[in-house]
This record gives sequence, C-alpha cells and structure tokens, in this order.
Amino acid sequence: MRIEQILLSLQRFFDNIKSNPLIIKQLIKKMEKELLQPIEDFNWEAYEKGETFGEKSREELEQAYDQSINTVKDKDVTEGTVISINKREVVVNIGYKSDGIISTNEFRYNPDLKVGDKVEVFVENQEDKKGQLLLSHKKARAARSWDRVNEALESNEIVKGYIKCRTKGGMIVDVFGIEAFLPGSQIDIRPIRDYDMFVGKTMEFKVVKINQEFRNVVVSHKALIEAELEQQKKDIISKLEKGQVLEGIVKNITSYGVFIDLGGVDGLIHITDLSWGRVTHPEEIVKNDEKINVVILDFDDDKKRIALGLKQLTPHPWDALDADLKVGDKVSGKVVVMADYGAFIEIAPGVEGLIHVSEMSWSQHLRSAQDFMKVGDDVEAVILTLSREERKMSLGIKQLKADPWENVDTKYAVGTKHTAKVRNFTNFGVFVEIEEGIDGLIHISDLSWTKKIKHPSEFTQIGSEIEVQVLEIDKENRRLSLGHKQLEENPWDVFETVFTVDSIHEGTITELLDKGAVIALQYGVEGFATPKHLVKEDGTQAQVNEKLNFKVIEFNKEAKRIILSHSRIFEDEAKKEAAAAKKAAKKAAEETAAAMPTVEKSTLGDIEELAALKEKLDASKK
Repeated sequence: MRIEQILLSLQRFFDNIKSNPLIIKQLIKKMEKELLQPIEDFNWEAYEKGETFGEKSREELEQAYDQSINTVKDKDVTEGTVISINKREVVVNIGYKSDGIISTNEFRYNPDLKVGDKVEVFVENQEDKKGQLLLSHKKARAARSWDRVNEALESNEIVKGYIKCRTKGGMIVDVFGIEAFLPGSQIDIRPIRDYDMFVGKTMEFKVVKINQEFRNVVVSHKALIEAELEQQKKDIISKLEKGQVLEGIVKNITSYGVFIDLGGVDGLIHITDLSWGRVTHPEEIVKNDEKINVVILDFDDDKKRIALGLKQLTPHPWDALDADLKVGDKVSGKVVVMADYGAFIEIAPGVEGLIHVSEMSWSQHLRSAQDFMKVGDDVEAVILTLSREERKMSLGIKQLKADPWENVDTKYAVGTKHTAKVRNFTNFGVFVEIEEGIDGLIHISDLSWTKKIKHPSEFTQIGSEIEVQVLEIDKENRRLSLGHKQLEENPWDVFETVFTVDSIHEGTITELLDKGAVIALQYGVEGFATPKHLVKEDGTQAQVNEKLNFKVIEFNKEAKRIILSHSRIFEDEAKKEAAAAKKAAKKAAEETAAAMPTVEKSTLGDIEELAALKEKLDASKK
C-alpha cells in the first residue's frame, strides 16, 4: 500500500514531465530501497495538501531526480552511445532523461556504425513539442570539423570520407561534415572514366590542400598509394627494355584491352595486340588472375605507361603475304568488323585492311560505315597504303568510281543553276550537296535580297531542297560558293526609286533592340530606326507590332540599308508651319507699311514759306 502511495505521489509530481521510463524505473527502485521501512511520522494531512512526503521534501526529490540524469544545454556538443539502429534513424543515449533520434542519413559516411559506438552529437533542443530530445550528429561534426581537417593536413592523417555526388571535374566528399573536393585525377592512379561508380562509397583520403580564406578543402585518394607505387614503377621501368619478355598476371580486362601486373607496375595489352586474328573481346583470349608471358612493345618514362603484346610471341601472318602486292592493286575480302569510322576487311587469314568511312564515298558528309556495308559482305577495294613493317593496310572503294570533281568546272560552271539538298547549318551559312561528293556553301548574305536573316534555320530546313546558282569554284580545295538570291533580280534597283529620301511609308515595328527597332515595310523589305526616331508626337515611345508612318532619312543600296524616322514626320511639319507663319507675318508687316501716307522731310525753304503765309493770314485778320 505504501509503494502505491509513493508511486501516486511521483505521478502527481511529474505530471507535466514526459519522462524516460528507464530513468523512472531506476528512481523507483532507489526509492523502494530507501522507503521499504514504514514511516511512523508520515504527515498524511500535509501529503493531501502536496506540501511534504514523509521525511522526503519535494526539493529533495527533485535533487535526487536531477542527479540521476545528465545536465545538458541547447547548442552543446556532447558524446552519446548508439543504442539502436534501423533503416531510417539511429537512437542515441546521452544520459539525459530521454534518448535522442538522429536520421540515418547523417551517418552515411560511416557504414560501419553499430550499436555501442560512441558518437558526438549536437543538442538542438532538449525537448520539442512532442517531448523529444532533438540531436544532430552532422552539426556536431561541423562544429569541430574545421579544426579536425586542419589537424589532418598538418599530421598527414588518413581520414574517411563519404562520396556524396559527382561534380564538374571530380567528386564532392563529406569529410568531418565538410564538403571537400576530390579532383577526378586524384581518385585513383589510373584515369577514371566513370565517376558515378564511386558515388555513395566511403573511402580513405588524404587532405592535400586547404584554402583558409574560402574554407575550401581538397582531398586525394590517389596520394595514399601514389608514393609507394611511384618508387616501384621507377625501379621496374629502369630495368625495362623493348622486346623483353616478362611474366605477368592479368589484373583487369576491359573492352579495349587487358591490364597486366608486372610486379608493382601495370602494362596494357591493347585488344589489337592480343592475337593476329580478329578479337571481339579480350575475354576470348585471357582470364582474370591468369599468368601469361608478354613482350614489351613500348614504354614512356614520363607517363609511366607500358605497352605490352601477346600476339608478338607467335609468328605473324603478314610474313606470308604476297610480296608483289602494292599500292593501287585491287583486292577482295570479307567484312569482319564494322565500326562507325570504317570497316575491317580480311583479305587473308590474320591480314586485314581498314576502309575508312571517308574512303567509301566521294561525299564529304561522313556517314556511318554501316550505311555502305555490313559484316559478312564480300567487297572489292583498292590498296591506298601498305606498310609491311607496321603490318598495316588501308583500303578504299570510292576509288573504283570516277572523282566527281574532275569535271566540276564544266558540269557546274559559274552561273549555272541547280537543285541542292540542305545538309548542315552554321552561323554564317548553309552547306548543301548538289550530288554525292559535290558540296557547296550558301553564305547567309546570299539567301535573300530583302530579309535580314540571323540564322539559316529561319530560311530553310535540313533535308529540304533549295535552288542555287554557282557563284565561284575552288577546284583545288573542293569548294563551291553558291547563291540563292541570285536566282532573282536585285529588287534594290526598284527600291531605290520607291524609298527615296524624305518619302513617307507605312511600316510595322517587328523587333525592338538596344540600338533601335526593325521596321517591316512594303515589298518585304525592312528598315531600321534609332530610339530617338521612335518618339511619337505625344512624347511616348513606339512599341512592337505598332503600325506607324515613317520617313526615309537614308537609303544605301550597296549596304541594303534603309534608315527611317517616325518623329521626323511631325518635326518637319512643325518646322514648315513655323516657317510659313514667319513668312506670313513678314508679308503682313509689309502690307501695313504700304497702306500708311508718305511723310516727306521738311526743308529750310518750306519753313520760310510757311512763316510768310502765316504773316499774310494775321494781316488779313487785322
């Protein structure tokens, strides 16, 4: 009964605290031991009022509870113990009244994390709205990461990092919570083609560079193994000789060849050096971890690359090739391998020649070799090059046909008109093909007399047919200069009479630029107006798609340029009105002056006559 009363008291005391059950159990056990004996002087009245609990006061109980848990503060970094792990979260005990939960993502850099491991955590909140202790391992690492990464650089410490993602030129690695850069050249001692295969992996690195100002960290995995291997390579390469036969172990098989471990340094047997016959894949010849004898073909002291051969240990079928075979001879064979760049023809067992795609057609538009032949086809070709020393032969099939450029100056003379197919665009023009092997360029300025074309795609499409006229022939360089607008008369001869200076035409603003506006005029021609010439009579600026009258202020036939002005229309009209008003005012002043009586100047004689006349009048009055 007394235990139940104690528990009831505890429940009332901690009714506002969401406690950890484990801590409550420990506290209860401790109190059970101390309170097993009956309390003789228990004050039940005080108990009912909540003022006392036998000899144990509320303050004493609070102190006992506080001593049973650790004291932590928000934003503190402390150490905790992992007590459970699942796919989504890690539960960590820091000795507080409740355990904290951390997302498993924060431990991606450490795939070996297990229950019982000690980890650093950052106390974000002692108790959220749900009563949960909020912890962060990522922030704890970040709080101390900068000092740790600097210590790693100074002490050459090997650190673990989690490769988060790929970036331009390398990878982003999480080291102590800091995003460090791993250059592509520092991933391994061999060139890496596929960076994506490393994403999500945890690897060991060395901190090789830190920018204190921008807090940039560069790490290297290659540096861990480079020094030792570099010395081994030097020792082995110093003893290598071309033609030397060594025993090696097949280390790695790729589609292009086999890497052989020669005892600390690797060499490559290219797929073409595995067998005198055609090899589809190196796995047909060797297997991983197989011991084989190889011959050294070449090596580079600077790059530390060793070229090895396997087929060179057996007699070469080229030695039995017809000694009378020479360049220009025709040979027959079977297509054994197809590639985009050409086809390999076996003219004898173990003896092959390459027909490059450029030697399959006189056309300058390189296509896939599969457009001309396929594996198993019997073909006839001409020997173009033959090197018995290098045991190489190049063949051609277009040489069996006449070169279309031999009579191009007669078949496609300057001024002749033809139909061509659009093959490709550039910013400066259109490449077309008149016939297979005969290509030409239409410069963008030769597409239209009137339109201002920014890119050829505005005028035509790839694969479309277009009428052209031959403007110039460069037989030596196999180039034709073609034109499309030349098929029509130059309309600017007519425009010169239509768009005279000071003439007014209606136009529509099609495009506004920083330097002015493009105006579409009649007959499909375009003009240009600067911003000051786009001001309307009410002071506003003309806008796109607005139709207005424009006055021609400049016409340049050679440059095919028409400069227009809208504001000049009302400005010139205002000037005319002002001039007319001035002229009218001047005329009115002249007419007023003519209507007034003429006043003659008085002379001395006139004054004497008037005085005499006055005297006569005075006398007559008397």
